[in-house]
Amino acid sequence: MSKQATRTARSIALFLALTLVASCGTLPRSGPNKREIFQGSVLNGGDAFIVAVNPRVTAATAVTPALGFSSEFAHAGLLGADTIRPGDTLGLIIYENVEDGLLTNAGASASLIDEVQVDASGMIFIPYAGRLRAAGNTPEALRRLITRRLDEQTPDPQVVVRRLAGDGATVNVVGGTATQGVFPIERPTRTLTGMIAAAGGVAIEPDIALVNVKRGNRTETAYLSDLFKNPGMDIALRNGDTIFVEEDTRAFSVLGATGTQNRLEFETEVITAIEALAQVGGLNANLANPTGVFVFRNEPQEIAAAVMGRDDLIGTQRVVYVLDLTEPNGMFDARDFVIRDGDTIYVTEAPIVAWNRSVSALFGSLGTVTSAANTVTGL
Repeated sequence: MSKQATRTARSIALFLALTLVASCGTLPRSGPNKREIFQGSVLNGGDAFIVAVNPRVTAATAVTPALGFSSEFAHAGLLGADTIRPGDTLGLIIYENVEDGLLTNAGASASLIDEVQVDASGMIFIPYAGRLRAAGNTPEALRRLITRRLDEQTPDPQVVVRRLAGDGATVNVVGGTATQGVFPIERPTRTLTGMIAAAGGVAIEPDIALVNVKRGNRTETAYLSDLFKNPGMDIALRNGDTIFVEEDTRAFSVLGATGTQNRLEFETEVITAIEALAQVGGLNANLANPTGVFVFRNEPQEIAAAVMGRDDLIGTQRVVYVLDLTEPNGMFDARDFVIRDGDTIYVTEAPIVAWNRSVSALFGSLGTVTSAANTVTGL
C-alpha cells in the first residue's frame, strides 16, 4: 500500500479513536470532581449550599446527641434498703399489757402474726388495726402506725415488725450486659451503675454503649461513659424499671479517593472529620485531592440558619461542607469538625488523575485502532 494510503488510514484511526473516547462520555471514576460539586450549589441554580469549613462553622455545627436523664429521673431519691414494697412478707409480734388481750391467747403476753403478705396495692391487714399502707414505709414507720391503731383498742401495745422475704422491688436488665434477668433493688444496687455491675457489666464496647431506662411510659437514654463522668447521672432506680443496654447505631459513609470506601459505625461518642478519614486509612496518596474533601449533610433549619447567617430558610437544608486540608488551618478545621449520624464524606480525585485517565484512554484506544489500521493497510 502507498504512503498516502497509510497516512489516510492512520488519520482515520486517529479520528475513530477521538470519536470513541468522546462517545464514551464520562470516563470511569470514583465520583464527581470538585468543579462538578460546586456547580450544584444554590448560587448556580442547584439545591445545596456549599460552605467552606472554618472555626465559626465548626462551632455552629458541633452538635452532639442530647442524651441524658430528665430532672424527674435524676432527682429521684434512693430507695431505702429496708423500705417495704409490694410483694414483701412481714412478720409481726404484738405484746399487750393486759392478761386477756385482743390478740393474745390466755396466759400469753404476745401474739405472733407471721407471714403477712404486702399486696399489689401496698396494703396489709392487721386484726383490730384494719388495712394499713405498708409499702413505702420502713419497718419502724409501720411499727409506729400499727401501735397507734392498736392503742385505741388495748393499753400500751408493743409492736415488732420484721421484713422476712418476698419479691420486693426489682429491675429488669436486658440487652448488652454480661447477665440478663430480674434483679432485686438492694443496698448495693440502688443506682444505675450498681445494677449494671450486678448484671456483670456491659458486654459491648463501653465507649459506644447506650443505657436506656424505661420507667412507666417514659424511656430516657444516656451514654454509659457519661454515667462515670457525671455522677449526677447515676440515677436511683425504682421498682419495675427496665434497663436496656445497646450499641450506638449511628453511622456515616466514606466514599471517593480514600484508603477504602465503606459505611462505618461510630467508634466513640464524638468523632471528627480527621478521625473519620483515619478509620478508612486516610486519603489515597495516588488519587486524592486534599483541597476537595466534602461532607454532605441534611442540616436542621436552625443550624443551617446559624451557619449561613440567614433567617429566611425553611425546613431542613442540604449543605455540603468543604474541607481544604492544604490551607494553613485546614487540618485543625478537619480535626474540630464534628461528624454526625447519616453524614457522607466524599474525597474528590486530583485533576491530574482525570487527565492521566483521559490520556490513557485516548492513547490506549488510538493504539488499538492504529493496530487495526496497520492490519488493514498490510493486506
